[in-house]
Amino acid sequence: MATEDPRAALLDAGERLIAERGVDVPLRDIAAAAGQRNNSAVHYYFDSRGGLIEAIVERRMNWLEDRRMGLLAQHEADGTAHEIHTLVAMLTAPILELIGTPRITHYGRFLEVVRAHPVVADARRLAGADRAAVRIIATRLDAALAQLPPRRRRQRLETMATVMFALIADYERALEAGVRTADPDSDAAEIIDMIVAMLTVPVHQATPGGA
Repeated sequence: MATEDPRAALLDAGERLIAERGVDVPLRDIAAAAGQRNNSAVHYYFDSRGGLIEAIVERRMNWLEDRRMGLLAQHEADGTAHEIHTLVAMLTAPILELIGTPRITHYGRFLEVVRAHPVVADARRLAGADRAAVRIIATRLDAALAQLPPRRRRQRLETMATVMFALIADYERALEAGVRTADPDSDAAEIIDMIVAMLTVPVHQATPGGA
């Protein structure tokens, strides 16, 4: 029987199946998982696969943006809003909070799968008003790593997203499989520490004339 809210059901099914099977999962499978008999339901509600992916991201983004803006205000007040550890925490902790709420069990893995998709990765999206918190945090992270050579700094910041999404996705898998018991504060601290370590590890100096 079809759900009373077919659009929401398609978003739920799309998030889960893309997380489990990849971005190219057949759209008819998403429609079927959402209880829709019409194989073209995704096209009807979202126009395309890209439209569906964008809608899945956007429905979580308002909450994440509000949470990060609140954290920015809090850390501005206590004077830590430019520290590397705090900046990484403001990016990471809200996603961990989100996937720990009831019924949200695939968003971390979904982000890992779609992070390089044009709908998500287009740098122009960061300029939007709905990405202000992420833009502020990213700008401050760049400044906080000013001691690194520009190429190395850019490389590490780009790699940070890969590492962050992979760690969150693995954490989410472990929670769903029951091999890890949630300890939100400790779990977030460990993931954040690993990301900070990657960003701040000293640059290796090659030995002149070495192999």
